Amino acid sequence: MVKLILIIILRGVTILANIQSAKKRIKTTEAKTKVNKARKTEIKSTIIKFNNAIEEGNIDEAKTLFNSAEKQLSKAAVKNIIHDNAASRKISQLSKKLNAAS
Repeated sequence: MVKLILIIILRGVTILANIQSAKKRIKTTEAKTKVNKARKTEIKSTIIKFNNAIEEGNIDEAKTLFNSAEKQLSKAAVKNIIHDNAASRKISQLSKKLNAAS
């Protein structure tokens, strides 16, 4: 009897999965990885916009972006996209910058 082996190429690494549940987990992991990367990128973009607003002296825009970044970081920490302490540290750094600029 010939076994069917599914070969999935994931970032240059060949993965051999024989069991159906393993094949499903591979697909699920790929999908979640894409979503998590998108969320991280969105957070980084918001932080960059915040820093640019602080440098330009636009405090009102910086406050709005700070609220947005804080919300995104907190959600990411809850969903285990980033570590809780990392989120708290970034929020603290952003609030220090905002308070210093005000």
